[in-house]
Amino acid sequence: MTSTLKFIETSNLPTDIGEFKVHAFTEESELKDHLAIGMGDLLTNEPVLCRIHSQCITGESFFSMRCDCRFQLTESLTQIAEKGRGVVFYLQQEGRGIGLSNKIRAYNLQDKGFDTVEANHQLGFKEDERGYDIVSEMINFLGIKKIDLMTNNPKKIKALEAMGVIINQRVQISSSTNKYNEKYISTKIKKLGHLF
Repeated sequence: MTSTLKFIETSNLPTDIGEFKVHAFTEESELKDHLAIGMGDLLTNEPVLCRIHSQCITGESFFSMRCDCRFQLTESLTQIAEKGRGVVFYLQQEGRGIGLSNKIRAYNLQDKGFDTVEANHQLGFKEDERGYDIVSEMINFLGIKKIDLMTNNPKKIKALEAMGVIINQRVQISSSTNKYNEKYISTKIKKLGHLF
């Protein structure tokens, strides 16, 4: 498959967690922007701590309690800052790839009793529409040789390994549960095979 991922620019990204570098990319075929938010020496021969994180406007911008996305993003950046080296690959793949408006439609179905997988199916989508080809390109661009992958999703591991990314180990990432997201997290475990 011919890539349409184009590097745009790098800048400093100071946060209350730490001082990061943010690398911007555009996926021209999909008209989507993606970020690699990194810290430290990425050209090392040591494994680089990484997380693949899909954008979640409802959770990260509006503090929705329906998911664990904001917690996982903050926890990933915190672990990278503590280690002094790592990258979060922040992908514009809202709602497991179905988009923001369709995610709200899925939420409406969940309000009526469907779980997150059933809601996607009701809308005509697969349970997960995301792809990770662009991540291997971003890893290559940054010169990363091997990674420790922060994930509970075995499909991410398989996808990256299929593209030749060397994964040294999986690093479990905890999730924050509450009364609004208990069913969501339970469904990720039972139906999507997530490891907790």
